Amino acid sequence: MVGELRRRWRADLSFPEMIELRSEFNAMLHHIRSSRHIRTPVIRCPKCGHVGPAAEPDVSVRSLIIALAKFGISSPDEAKALEKRWAAYRRTNGLDLHGKAVESVDHIKEPCGHQSSARR
Repeated sequence: MVGELRRRWRADLSFPEMIELRSEFNAMLHHIRSSRHIRTPVIRCPKCGHVGPAAEPDVSVRSLIIALAKFGISSPDEAKALEKRWAAYRRTNGLDLHGKAVESVDHIKEPCGHQSSARR
């Protein structure tokens, strides 16, 4: 994945292009995990105590930006500035960590998605 990031990264990528790149890397991560039969660890939910598999990891736009500095694709200062611009862009456009529009969570009544199944 690092080689692909080196090959595909351009400093002039727009945020919509960066969101698309994140989506492609997320699909790549899930494909790698699936093809190698890598499962998530079993954890205990700190909210309700349910024991089960952890959520699948995802690639966020921020993790993509952090990887740029970590693997020397951009300087730490450039990555930090990009991270700040991304945070401002997210707030301005109402986006989540993955670059998708934030949905209202007013309808959620339970703190965990698995809580009702844990009590059955």
